[in-house]
Amino acid sequence: MDLILEIAVSAFLIIGGVFGLVGSYGLIKLNDAMSRLHAPTKASTLGVGGVLLASILHSVWLEGHLSVHEIMITLFIFLTAPITANFIAKVHMHGHETPKSLPDAGKDKLWATHNITPEATAEEKA
Repeated sequence: MDLILEIAVSAFLIIGGVFGLVGSYGLIKLNDAMSRLHAPTKASTLGVGGVLLASILHSVWLEGHLSVHEIMITLFIFLTAPITANFIAKVHMHGHETPKSLPDAGKDKLWATHNITPEATAEEKA
């Protein structure tokens, strides 16, 4: 039984390491800032999740107690990474995009970042 748990912990560590490596590689190799933002927020978050799962398994089955620290870290990372990525994307949009360079906003024709109203869009097109 210990061998199976050690293999599971090792597998989670390897999976976490692979996701972290892929996220780091994407951060270096992708072309624009918005693509580079996607790589570490998704892949690296999964990488940290794999390491934390390995830590939880190790503490529960091999040491005999559940540590709340790993669960708190997991919740913190999974809650803050998307919010941080959203703020970074909005800062990028304000600094590098104009209302004309943004794609179509959909049914309501509004971009919350630039406060583009349908009237302003019609005036710019004219």
